[in-house]
Amino acid sequence: MLSFLAGDKPFQAGFLVQDLEACIRSYIDRFGVGGWQVYTYGPEILSRMIYRGKNTSYSSRIGLNYICGTRIELIQPLEGQTIFTEFIEKHGYGQHHLGIYVDNIRTAIEEAEEAGFKVIMEGGGHGLDGDGFYAYLDTEETLGTTYELIERPARRRKPEAVLP
Repeated sequence: MLSFLAGDKPFQAGFLVQDLEACIRSYIDRFGVGGWQVYTYGPEILSRMIYRGKNTSYSSRIGLNYICGTRIELIQPLEGQTIFTEFIEKHGYGQHHLGIYVDNIRTAIEEAEEAGFKVIMEGGGHGLDGDGFYAYLDTEETLGTTYELIERPARRRKPEAVLP
């Protein structure tokens, strides 16, 4: 049983986009949704990057915001082979994952693995104190989408930009 799917915890919806700033501009112009926090996730801030069981290097630009109480994550892959580039090759751009916030990433991964779900990609260390972790599970075929486990950092870095 995946206990992290139960309850009323907030969650995240992740979308892969070709051009992060153009997509954010569309949200601003069409829906009036501003205040997007923009980050680049890559070797500069991630101390842990694993893809299909091997240490790797990649980078992505992300935009974060809340819409109707749901955290929206827009992801533009920049470099490296990842779960994102794999998805784009198979499906194109669009809705990629649902993120579930967990208190302890290692415990949640163990629970997922006991239920038969492997970790495809994981990373972390993006918090100011080297904390903050995420893990994408191989759930697309079984559950209809990829699930991401997210252990938030205690203190988040300042965004590179806030649009607008």
